[in-house]
Amino acid sequence: MARRGKKKGRPISGWVVFDKPKGMGSTEAVSKIKWLFNAEKAGHAGTLDPLASGMLPIALGEATKTVPYVMDGAKIYRFTVAWGQERSTDDLEGGVTQTSDKRPVKEEILALLPRYTGIIQQIPPQFSAIKIGGERAYDLARVGESVDIPAREVEIARIDLIEMPDDTHAIFEVECGKGTYVRSLARDMGRDLECYGHIADLRRVEVAPFTQEDFVTLEELQAAWPPVAEKEQTEDGEEIPMPRRDFSAIDALVIDTGAALDCLPQVALSDEQAHRIRMGNAVILRGRDAPVEAEEACATVRGRLLAIGYVEQGQFKPKRVFTAG
Repeated sequence: MARRGKKKGRPISGWVVFDKPKGMGSTEAVSKIKWLFNAEKAGHAGTLDPLASGMLPIALGEATKTVPYVMDGAKIYRFTVAWGQERSTDDLEGGVTQTSDKRPVKEEILALLPRYTGIIQQIPPQFSAIKIGGERAYDLARVGESVDIPAREVEIARIDLIEMPDDTHAIFEVECGKGTYVRSLARDMGRDLECYGHIADLRRVEVAPFTQEDFVTLEELQAAWPPVAEKEQTEDGEEIPMPRRDFSAIDALVIDTGAALDCLPQVALSDEQAHRIRMGNAVILRGRDAPVEAEEACATVRGRLLAIGYVEQGQFKPKRVFTAG
């Protein structure tokens, strides 16, 4: 039986709420963050297009187990629609497919917005990661195939007109749920206003539970990154072992893994109870405020995340135990 190779990287866990710059893909961003932290494992909670900027929550180590909870969180986008052209990708990257000389006025736009709030039906862009017959829609679109993508339900809590800097552009802010395509919003509003439209600028400013206060930029990460020490030699020419790199400055930019689970009931356990949970056993919850039933809950010990599980008849039963908070 082949022996498993030693894991590469440090066993660091937590969230990096990365302010992704334009031009960088989501996969590229994860690779960069993983390298900067020398992390064993990393993943992101929700793709952000290369032409878009803003919040890309990146999970390190044990935090990758909490990615689904962040994926389900509400998102807020600030975006600019350019009127007069519809494009194949519904943003600046694609070729022009429709044009119009009409430009909407503020009153027309405001009258339209209520149709885009609540639970609506939305058709994703041709250039999207939606799978059609086992193939990604963008792969089919790149070879010239027009695919029939069915509409799907998405939820939009609000959409606000922020500014109209000129008659060709309008700036909006939208708060929406999982699976919403902002590019589709621009396309559909343009069609409804009979002037066509596409995304000229897109920035994600929030992914619940994280806010703009949690942002960390590439420049901040690079400034905190520990440089590689140069090898030194004694007078006899013998090499002195290099000191271990100090990651404390960059690690200070990591948010605790448990922050992703603010949406769940929190159960504080004693050290003795925590030991039982780590062994895979259930524990009885005591105290006046202890939940009796909960489909999902997270347990903490000494303020650190311990496990995700559920509460049944006053007992916390673990489903996923964390080795690091």
